[in-house]
Amino acid sequence: MTWVDAHCHLQLPTDPTHDTRDAAALGDDAVHRATAAGVDWMVCVGTDLPTSQEACALADRHPPVYAAVGLHPHEASKLGAQWAMLEPLAASDACVAVGEAGFDLYYEHSPRDEQETAFRFQIRLAHRLGKPLVIHSRDAWDDTFRVLDDEGVPEGTVFHCFTGGPSEAEAALARGCHLSFSGIVSFRNADDVRAAARLAPADRIMVETDAPFLAPEPHRGRRNEPAYVVAVGEALARARGVDPAEIAACTAANARRVFGVGPRVPAG
Repeated sequence: MTWVDAHCHLQLPTDPTHDTRDAAALGDDAVHRATAAGVDWMVCVGTDLPTSQEACALADRHPPVYAAVGLHPHEASKLGAQWAMLEPLAASDACVAVGEAGFDLYYEHSPRDEQETAFRFQIRLAHRLGKPLVIHSRDAWDDTFRVLDDEGVPEGTVFHCFTGGPSEAEAALARGCHLSFSGIVSFRNADDVRAAARLAPADRIMVETDAPFLAPEPHRGRRNEPAYVVAVGEALARARGVDPAEIAACTAANARRVFGVGPRVPAG
C-alpha cells in the first residue's frame, strides 16, 4: 500500500523550538522518512517566488518530489514584483501545478483586492500552461466561486486542505474540482469536513499533509511531514467507512491523473 501527499511545504522553515536545522535539510530528511513510510511521491508547493524556486530545487534533488509554483493569498501583494519570474518558473518541467492561489479572508495579510488580482492572474496562468490549479480558500467561499466562475475553472483544479462542509463540497464538485483532505479530517471538531468527505466521489478526492502545518492525530503538536499522510488517509478511510487500502489506491490514482505524473526514477 503506497500513498501520495498531494500538498506539502518541505521548504518552509521550522519552528526553532522543534529543530534548529535549516529548512532545506529538514526537507531532505522528510523526503527520506516519507518514502520509508510508504509515500510514493509528493507535491511540494510554493507560496511566493523564493519558496517556489526552493520547491523546484527539491524536485531536482529528489525523484519522489514534484513542485507547484504560486503566490499564496498572504503574499498576494508581491505579485507586481514577482510575476515576471513566477510565470517562466511555472512553465518549467519541474512544476506540475499553479498555486496555491486564492483567498484568505480570515487573516487578510494582503488586501482582498490584491488577493483577487493575484488569484485571477494564477487562474489565467494555469489556463495558458494547461496545468492544474491549487486553491487556498479560507472564509472566502463566495469570493472564490465568483472568481472561478468569471475566469473559468482550469482542468484539474484542486481545493487543497478542504475545510468546508457538504454545501461547499457540492459547489466545488459541481464545478469539476477535486477535494484534497488534510489532517483536519482527523480532528474531533471536524464533523462538517468528514460529512463532505463522505459525499465526494472516489475519483475526486486526494490526501495531503500541508506539512509543516496541521499534523493529524495521533501526531498533533508535532511538525507535520509527508510521512504522516498515512494517518490522514486512515482518518479519511474511517470517515468514508472503507479500508485504508482503498483510499490509498484511489487518491494516488487521482493525483497521478490530475498532476499528470507518477513516481520518477533517478537518472542513470
